Amino acid sequence: MTLDRRKLLLGSLVAGIGGTAFLSACGANDPERSGQGATGGAAERGGTLTVLVESTSTNFDPAKSQSLAITSLGLVHRRLTAWRVTSGQPAELVPDLATDTGTAGEDGRTWTFTLKEGLLFSDGTPIRAQDVKWGLERSFAPAFSGGLTYHKDLLAGAGGYGGPFEGARLDSIATPDERTIVFTLERPYGDWGWIASTPAFAPVPEGQGAEADYGLRPIASGPYAVTTNQQGVRIELTRNEHWSADTDDVRPALPDTVVFSLGQSADVVSQRLAADSGEDQSAFGASFVSPAQLAQVAANPSAKERLVTSESGALAFLALNTTRGPLRDVNVRKAFQHAVDKAGFQVASAGTAALAGEVATTLITDGIAGREEFDLYGAPAEGDPARARQLLADAGFPQGLSGLRLLVSQDNNGAAKGQAVQASLAQAGIQVVLDVRDSDAYYAAVNNVNPDEYDLALGSWQPDFPSANANIQPLFASNQIGGGGYNSARYSNPAVDAAIEQAQATVDPDAAAAAWVAIDKQIMADSPVVPLIYTRNSFLRGSKVTDFFIGAFPAYPNYLAVGVSR
Repeated sequence: MTLDRRKLLLGSLVAGIGGTAFLSACGANDPERSGQGATGGAAERGGTLTVLVESTSTNFDPAKSQSLAITSLGLVHRRLTAWRVTSGQPAELVPDLATDTGTAGEDGRTWTFTLKEGLLFSDGTPIRAQDVKWGLERSFAPAFSGGLTYHKDLLAGAGGYGGPFEGARLDSIATPDERTIVFTLERPYGDWGWIASTPAFAPVPEGQGAEADYGLRPIASGPYAVTTNQQGVRIELTRNEHWSADTDDVRPALPDTVVFSLGQSADVVSQRLAADSGEDQSAFGASFVSPAQLAQVAANPSAKERLVTSESGALAFLALNTTRGPLRDVNVRKAFQHAVDKAGFQVASAGTAALAGEVATTLITDGIAGREEFDLYGAPAEGDPARARQLLADAGFPQGLSGLRLLVSQDNNGAAKGQAVQASLAQAGIQVVLDVRDSDAYYAAVNNVNPDEYDLALGSWQPDFPSANANIQPLFASNQIGGGGYNSARYSNPAVDAAIEQAQATVDPDAAAAAWVAIDKQIMADSPVVPLIYTRNSFLRGSKVTDFFIGAFPAYPNYLAVGVSR
């Protein structure tokens, strides 16, 4: 279901689509890793698919959603573009409502899309460019905040705009006819095609959607419509008879009905799916399988065959508050690259390195096109305390460091992971005090301007779309410090800011990829964070669930492809 951006930052093991996870496509198809869990039986059309969800609510209002393109919202709403996610391959940007992925003007500031012919809403009315414009404008209304905001920062003249309900419209979204929509941006932006796949680009019939509870029964553009919505209990999607498979290349829409069963304990879900009886045979868990449950699944041959694990996922990292005391010195920060025992962090995260994820050395995560593997520091996975001590001494701290505050969230085994980092830093002469908070207090510190809340912070980041841009800009651009931003290292480098802006303005994907790799290396040379691991996610399915796999990105099942056998 909807992914909570705050949870993604915090936890390699949390997803708003339901809970906690670990394993990707290549691994999902590897018999030694997950048996036949990636596929199940032969794909069939028909039947009822059930998604067991830990959350007690979900939101099908595209303006309020942060849902990835391949999860629950994508069953109900289409966008201008979509992601083609296949097993073992990077996600590919493809057309959805539009005929192509957008045409950029010569200056990179204007982007034009043409809608496919014959598109209809679930009420039978045509989907027009004006409906896409209305849906986007609606996302600016304060009553419908909470969704992803990339477009709000990029559309020209959008500063201070408050939505269309009082008659104000955005001139930067032009609709010269019912099939053409033209966007004018504040600055050149090469990833606008990816931005057009985010939830707010789902059409809403012009003039509708003013009611606060629109998300309970929205007008659908995808293959399913919400027909039952018992809040906290059950949501049922049934076929949208006006959806045409001929216009949709990413949604096979195999089940007749999709049911979201809400408020399910993640551990109970794992137990039910492992038992594989009755209706649970046609269900899968939206929550990650916990380390404790993974151990039980490993002892159950049937369940083990139905476990799907990603090869990679979010970047878990240790942020170094670059505005605090000795951490202002880049040479001090470099000592941390050698001080942290990443192997110990793996064990604290999921019991074994195989389940936790590979040791990380870069900021761009696996599954992102153009990513380059490199290691500027060459520290062993278990750390090199002696080298860290020497670097601290060279920087003027022969006695090491003391009194640093390490901020972690109590969610998702956070205390244990914090203790592992604390212990490894102590071996290098860095004494830290563990500050374990609930998630709200954690984010109050990370997202706010006050730099004095912490010296170090454990975090995790899953990009909102498969571009290195979404890996790097939210975490390291200086305008993401405080104000709700996620630059938890408080990192500010004008040269990096300029390089980020230039890379974002690059329309050619190969040139942009090369620019982002250079920025990755540039930031790592400044050492504002210590990359720890690329987290893995594991999900369990019932024996009748088909086409259940995880692509190289994102590290979640592709809800749009899943079916059931009968």
